Amino acid sequence: MMEKSFYHFLMKFRQHTTSDEISQFANNAYQDHSFPMHSKNYQELSNYLELQVDYLPTVSLFDQVWELYVESENKK
Repeated sequence: MMEKSFYHFLMKFRQHTTSDEISQFANNAYQDHSFPMHSKNYQELSNYLELQVDYLPTVSLFDQVWELYVESENKK
């Protein structure tokens, strides 16, 4: 069972200045006040990112971060 939301996990990558794709994703999600901040559901997040935002360069970037999220949560 996931303890943290995906958004909470993603925020650990947020930085003020960076060219890293994951950090850019985190920074953009932070600025997105409609982001499903409490979601732990892959499908809900994937649908939102595919249909509602233009700041995610590729869906595979979300999949990459999702895998890191699942690994992190499974270690607990």
